[in-house]
Amino acid sequence: MDTRNRHGWLLFVATLFCVLAAQALLIFNPGYLSHDELQWGYYAQQISGGFFSNGLWGDLHAFQYRPLTFSLWIELSRRLFEHPYAFHAILVGWGAINAGLLAVLMRRSGASVAVAWLAALVFALGPYAAHTHGWVATIADLIWVSCALLIASLLKSGVRLAFALPVMFALCAMALLAKESAIVIPALIALGWWFSGREKRWGWAFVATAAPVAIYLALRLNSILFAGGNTGSIYQWSVMNIPARWFEYQVFPMLTGRLGAGDFLAKGLANRAIIVAMAWWLLLAWSLGRAGGRWLAAFLLGGVVALGPVLVLADAANHYGYGFAAVTAAVCALAWKRLAVTGRVIVVLIGAMCVWHGVNIIRSMHDIGVKQAHFSPQLAEAVASNPSPVRLRPENERDRWIYIRLTHDIPAYRGVPIGDRVQLVPQGESADYLIRNDGSLQRTNH
Repeated sequence: MDTRNRHGWLLFVATLFCVLAAQALLIFNPGYLSHDELQWGYYAQQISGGFFSNGLWGDLHAFQYRPLTFSLWIELSRRLFEHPYAFHAILVGWGAINAGLLAVLMRRSGASVAVAWLAALVFALGPYAAHTHGWVATIADLIWVSCALLIASLLKSGVRLAFALPVMFALCAMALLAKESAIVIPALIALGWWFSGREKRWGWAFVATAAPVAIYLALRLNSILFAGGNTGSIYQWSVMNIPARWFEYQVFPMLTGRLGAGDFLAKGLANRAIIVAMAWWLLLAWSLGRAGGRWLAAFLLGGVVALGPVLVLADAANHYGYGFAAVTAAVCALAWKRLAVTGRVIVVLIGAMCVWHGVNIIRSMHDIGVKQAHFSPQLAEAVASNPSPVRLRPENERDRWIYIRLTHDIPAYRGVPIGDRVQLVPQGESADYLIRNDGSLQRTNH
């Protein structure tokens, strides 16, 4: 047992340091991705009270009741918003810890050290995790997946149930206070119970985690279903969305040139890149099916359960697939011994595509961060020195979406009120400033 524990720690540490090194570009990102971080950077200075006295914990009927996530976000923003390297280091470090937990969990579940390590790296460096680790707005996903991994680790550690079950209850409750997606935790445990041969330990874990979920849904179900579904909102839900969302999450990792998991179906299934991605997914499913029907079932059912409620939403998002990516990596790692040579080659090639996709996302996120680090301070200066709305035009039209997000509903930046005092004008119209390729502003002659 001592030797196994020592090897587990070494595997954890090796995974941790590999992820930190591979995602250094996310850590050393001088800026932020979107309006969320800029808004919370402002709100963190306006909201009074400490971690538990900020007014976020009492409103059980808020659509997004995430007091743990938002309280942590406020505290981090208060201290680190002006220090993005430190802010990003915390999130990437957290993601690296999750990858280490997954590696140890796979090892305890029967995967070899090398396979567990590589599968954890594919998870952490793939597109879903790369985006989650690099965007400050995804703290909720880091929390609930951490809690799920810790619960599974307790199950596989051999800790006595008298101690483990109350901890599992608390971890699941903590996950629910972070994000609604945590309601899938007992369902994932139920799948583990089934595929483990219906071990009693998994059954008791289901009871321990189902209890907080039942309490949570009794208090919150009406708010979740009906408080956020305004027309045009990503949270507008329908069961009719499930097939499209499921398809997008399945094939997105193989669409290595795409930054986001949503909206690519608008191009139609005839798009060559989508057809190729579908072919790779079918090859993966075929390989797991040849290894045994239970592995294909675990891949399909585990993926659906991990995604759970996000499948009914109006759009897909990378961080929503974070838990799904962990489950998929685990299934492939545990099935590895039973895969034929052809199947192993397919899994390795898909893993390489996932990592390359993650690299592309990391580079894009760093590039956007560099732009934001130039753009927002100079925008604040321009707004402060101009009484009328400042008219901006991107030098590169392909970057327009970046600046739409970086100017959306920002109350103030470094003490300068922004609000509606900024206008992005169409290409060809006169503007006060040109947004250059690096995000800096250049005064124009209109």
